[in-house]
Amino acid sequence: MSDLKSVLADMTTKMNKAVDVAKEDFASIRTGRAHPGMFAKIMVDYYGTLTPLAQLASVQVPEARTALVTPFDKGAMANIEKAIRESDLGVNPGNDGGVIRVNFPQLTEERRKEYIKVARNKAEESRVSLRNIRRNAKEAMEKMEKDGLIGKDDLARAEKDMEKATSDHVAKIDEILKHKEAELLEV
Repeated sequence: MSDLKSVLADMTTKMNKAVDVAKEDFASIRTGRAHPGMFAKIMVDYYGTLTPLAQLASVQVPEARTALVTPFDKGAMANIEKAIRESDLGVNPGNDGGVIRVNFPQLTEERRKEYIKVARNKAEESRVSLRNIRRNAKEAMEKMEKDGLIGKDDLARAEKDMEKATSDHVAKIDEILKHKEAELLEV
């Protein structure tokens, strides 16, 4: 029975991680407002090595549509600026020698709809990930039952717990998606 609990605990941990990854993915989708999470997935060529922007600079948001990126190493400024320009944020950063100023223009209706599609795709990828985690846990439990380590009743109870955990995590992803869509539609 304790093996069954460890399978369920492992599944829940993996599902929590999948929800966290979904949150990060949603944070990287641009909305009408600037926020530091938008820069989380940007990789910069730093002396021949792709490095996350967060390791090379600090990001501040003094106004709703402006972000200031302050490089820790001024020598990396040109590469950071290039990485931001080439990212999927759709912005043209400006550099005053000390900081990189990123102004976010108002999103067009068409662009908002595109971002909503991106958000829905990310949500679906997250749901698929949750279903894969559930399937792997279910296979492990069925093998335990086949090997005689647990009984049919234990398996049935565990599957019920597994379904509840899966639906709870899917609901969390749906909630995150709902908030992101509302944020994108906000003018």
